[in-house]
Amino acid sequence: MSQGVVDGRVVVVTGAGNGIGRAHALAFAAQGAKVVVNDLGGSRDGGGASAGPAQAVVDEIVAAGGEAVANTDDISTWEGAGHLVQQAVDTYGGLDVLVNNAGILRDRMIVSMTETDWDSVLAVHLKGSFATLHHAAAYWRERAKNGHDNDARVINTTSPSGIFGNPGQSNYGSAKAGIASLTIIAAAELARYGVTVNAIAPTALTRLTEDIEMMKRAAESQDLTPEAISPLVVWLGSAASREVTGRVFGVVGNRITVLEGWVNGPGASTESRWTPEELSSVVPNLVAKAAPNADALGNRNGA
Repeated sequence: MSQGVVDGRVVVVTGAGNGIGRAHALAFAAQGAKVVVNDLGGSRDGGGASAGPAQAVVDEIVAAGGEAVANTDDISTWEGAGHLVQQAVDTYGGLDVLVNNAGILRDRMIVSMTETDWDSVLAVHLKGSFATLHHAAAYWRERAKNGHDNDARVINTTSPSGIFGNPGQSNYGSAKAGIASLTIIAAAELARYGVTVNAIAPTALTRLTEDIEMMKRAAESQDLTPEAISPLVVWLGSAASREVTGRVFGVVGNRITVLEGWVNGPGASTESRWTPEELSSVVPNLVAKAAPNADALGNRNGA
């Protein structure tokens, strides 16, 4: 493969056996990176396991002249996440970029969601993102303490469901909202070690979303393939992105937006403690002045 924007960088991509993760792995490899392709090989609800998906992506990269190795660790476990990071270091001599992409879906309305539905989704998305981030950060901190410079990147994956909300996805949305907050906090903590941390909130037609009617209709008029998401992720993994950190980007087809988080809106104060009775004439007025919440696509007032 020809020299690219991430030439020679060592990249870990979780959940890279299918969909967006697969597109990321191929795109990084096409731009010269050495890729550790992680995928447990389970179904979209997290059941089962197979080495096939990760190895198939590795085979595709190698056939095109790139460098890659497969990993089938379960990143929702502390040990699995640690082994994944260590494999990158052992195989390629280091780690430059961590892309947290792995995820599962177990959509249910709150009244019918089980404890297992909740725990499983948060384990893969939120704990998995934190566990890999922890082990990668420990590696980069140790390098910094030993006098080595890092130019490292973390790209997490949140979702419009986590940022804007979507009925039926309280588990998934909560996990993804947590990942957005984790991104901002990690960016502040890891800057001293030469690490930037950003996130994407992608919209793409994959095996997780292919049966959602709204997604199928949207795909008729715009490019919602996973491959449309990866250019931004590759750039965020490159040296060129070192001044960008703590940001969450929306990616829908060929459109990229910088998502703006919670901010203080209209407020009211008093000299003494509020009484509940007083608030009846205060809170509704504040809400009336406040900007409305965005819809599931991130827009206000249908804009």
